[in-house]
Amino acid sequence: MKSRLCCCLFGIIGLCFLTGAHPLAAPRVTSLTNPNVEYSVSTTGTAILRAGDTILVIVDNGPGKTQFTPEHKPGYNGIAYWGHAKRQANLFVPTYAGLNYEHIHDGTNKVKQEIFEPRRNPMQLRIINDRTVELYQGPTFNWKLESCGRYELKADGTLEYTFECVPKAATFSQDFIGLFWASYMHEPPKIGINFWGQNSQENDTDPEWINLISPSHGVRSTHPPANYPHTIVFDEGFPITLANHPSGYVHMAPGYYGVSHDMAFVQLFRQRDQIWFAQSPTGGGGKNPAWDFQWFIPDYKVGEAYGFVMRAAYFPYESHEKVVERAGLIMETLNSEE
Repeated sequence: MKSRLCCCLFGIIGLCFLTGAHPLAAPRVTSLTNPNVEYSVSTTGTAILRAGDTILVIVDNGPGKTQFTPEHKPGYNGIAYWGHAKRQANLFVPTYAGLNYEHIHDGTNKVKQEIFEPRRNPMQLRIINDRTVELYQGPTFNWKLESCGRYELKADGTLEYTFECVPKAATFSQDFIGLFWASYMHEPPKIGINFWGQNSQENDTDPEWINLISPSHGVRSTHPPANYPHTIVFDEGFPITLANHPSGYVHMAPGYYGVSHDMAFVQLFRQRDQIWFAQSPTGGGGKNPAWDFQWFIPDYKVGEAYGFVMRAAYFPYESHEKVVERAGLIMETLNSEE
């Protein structure tokens, strides 16, 4: 299993690191960057996607009401419902969402003007086909960031999420763009997340599987990739506490999972995208943790397109080893398609 993990779960470095392109350049697959993409605009702001054992409801930041999401609250966007043949109850808090585009910032207290800007600015749900939709958002009020997130449900029930964005003005004062996604989990008995990593102060030790639970919201909450090459600076009093409080651990494979009601939920990323994991024991309120991630775009330029690609899967939990094996196969495919 260990060799499989090293070969598959770690992924491979993208070729763009060896070229003149920005390492986080957009893949140019969404309607934001590819003018050949054809779509229709949803009149309800909702879309139901089905494949294999999986049902997803994708919503914009409007009301989001469907037969599967009668309690959904406006503002929360992304996956309002994730159900499986083995567990039809919503994986996510019914009033909230998963892979919810949550924050835009530059590490300064300018974010206090509107902490939840993606929730507040209008979104458009674009229908590509019966298993693919996009959430488009025009340049936002404060940050002037235009974006498009594509949700593509694969035939086996795995979700591929591609996010692309274009800064339309030099509003980010520290030469990086900070973005954050939240997944509000619905009362999993075990609230910790599992990833392959090590203590950041013990570089001479071998990496291992780590199960972590943050002590409280905003305390030891985020886990950067090992050997992250950029310095991310935050103002004193920066209010998005899940973003700026490192746990003291680093991840050494770009993916993690949690277990909820005998079902595994895995979030897997490309190595090249340098995603940071984040978590809160109570992010969704009460017994509802948040299993999140954040992404930084260093050395951005106005008018250029940036993007990342990730996959998420939800399936019956048999054992840690089975999760690692399945995640490894998904990771191998994800990183080989760059």
